[in-house]
Amino acid sequence: MRTIGEVSAELGVKPHILRYWEAQFDSIKPLKRAGGRRYYRPEDVETLRTIDRLLNREGFTVRGARQYLAGKAAKPAPAAAPAPAVTAAPSIDLAALRAIRDRLAAALEAA
Repeated sequence: MRTIGEVSAELGVKPHILRYWEAQFDSIKPLKRAGGRRYYRPEDVETLRTIDRLLNREGFTVRGARQYLAGKAAKPAPAAAPAPAVTAAPSIDLAALRAIRDRLAAALEAA
């Protein structure tokens, strides 16, 4: 179990942000001990990582992240997709690609 300070440092967010997320997302339920100290279980930390990714990297709103997490919890995990069949590498005309590269380089130099 991890303290709010440890989780805060790991995620790079301030402790008050974690407390705000607790109020906004019902799935985060840290254990509270004497004096109100929070202890996050591994599943709480994983949920917080997901929330951090959704809000701070993918641009979700709090409402959108809540809906995403609710949908994720409601759906069973998808079965692993079968590996795609290995096909021969597509034939690439390297000479044509080099000619295009050279024309683009010349156009950039002329500009």
